[in-house]
Amino acid sequence: MRNRSLFLPLWLLLCPVAMRAQETLEQLPDAPQLQAQAQQTIPALNSATTSSSDSFPPDSTGEILTRQKAEQLALENNPRISVAALLALAQEQVIRETRSGLLPKLNGNVTGVDAEEASRISAGSLDASRLLYHVGAGIDLNQLITDFGRTRNLVASSAFEAKASQQQSQATREDIALAADIAFYNALEAQATLQVAQSTIKARQAVGDQVNALTASKLKSTLDQSFAQVNLSQAKLLALDSQNQFDTAMANLNEVLGTASDQQYQLVDDPSPPLPVAASADAVIALALQQRPDLLALRLNHEADVRFSRAQHKQLLPTVSGIGTLGITPVGSSTYFAPDWYGAAGVNIGIPIFEGFKFHAQAAEADLRARASDEQSRALINRIVRDVRTTWLKANTAQQKMSVTTELLQQANTALDLADTRYRLGLSSIVELSQAQLQQTQAQIAEANARFDYEADLATLRFQSGSQP
Repeated sequence: MRNRSLFLPLWLLLCPVAMRAQETLEQLPDAPQLQAQAQQTIPALNSATTSSSDSFPPDSTGEILTRQKAEQLALENNPRISVAALLALAQEQVIRETRSGLLPKLNGNVTGVDAEEASRISAGSLDASRLLYHVGAGIDLNQLITDFGRTRNLVASSAFEAKASQQQSQATREDIALAADIAFYNALEAQATLQVAQSTIKARQAVGDQVNALTASKLKSTLDQSFAQVNLSQAKLLALDSQNQFDTAMANLNEVLGTASDQQYQLVDDPSPPLPVAASADAVIALALQQRPDLLALRLNHEADVRFSRAQHKQLLPTVSGIGTLGITPVGSSTYFAPDWYGAAGVNIGIPIFEGFKFHAQAAEADLRARASDEQSRALINRIVRDVRTTWLKANTAQQKMSVTTELLQQANTALDLADTRYRLGLSSIVELSQAQLQQTQAQIAEANARFDYEADLATLRFQSGSQP
């Protein structure tokens, strides 16, 4: 009975204190959540039409940049595109250079000589000397009649090399488009991580302020206060690292876009769900072997080597040319020069008899290079098959990770809600709450990055199949 008589006054004394503690605990903020769940999370962060101030990147004054626009800017401004295009144009001029061997060669000459007549009999040469007093003008004509296909094979070889250069130019465009896609998604990933870090700082700052208030009211220990400050410092460190990664990603993006300035953009991802990966790698492999420009370029180079090899073998055959000359000699001795005009026409057959085995060696070299280029094509085919298969596997795994990370984020949010409730009721320590906060931050970053990793893998798969612009 004595204990019961003491219980009522003690309860009346402690009841106001307990009610005050409950009111203070209820002022603690809820667990930080993303603006949306599942697939709506990332589009909400990147949508250009959202009204939330946290859904834009830190610098919201830059130009809006989508993946398609990034590709367009890269293809217009990247100097590697210009280099490849100019080299392709230069290679086309080689065709004209080689074809000139089939066209007539016409040379004009005007000659005036004042010489001692006897000096034309001299030592050192068996050629007829022109050391005669005269003035003359004329033209010489040289036309190839046939070299049994050597020059035509050289022209065909140059044409194949020009086509290969065009394919290399296209391959460069696809390289730049892929680089723009990867740089764009890396920047988006860094931007999403930075946004998560900034929202984490706000949430943990609010928790820290409340714990400080509870500690000042003697309702929580200084240990809780220390843990809250540690959590806040960790969030600030995450924000610093994320800011550095974002700035680095923007620098890489500007380099791919062909600018040396520190241009800032509002990166906006396509809000529609990404396309699913191809059903099998075999279909992508078949497509890649048909349209990969680098493979087409190697095949064209092989054809060029084959034609060049044929041309080198035909060096051993004769060359038949037509030659002619026509002119006048108004000043000169009639003993040696016609008084009105001179002219002649003929046919010359050049027969290679012995060149120190030079032509044989050149033909053998060309054969070996043609075989080597064929093996290079086969090696590239094997590499394409490997790259397409591994890229398809990576994209397929990334597609599965999107759903897993979405589920992970939902579970982390639930765990944080439970940990927050338990901490409010005094059923757990701040260690459990801190662990739940950390898991949610990691889940937010993983969920945000999973989509961008998948889209980057899809861009790489498009490149491997030769489907880039």
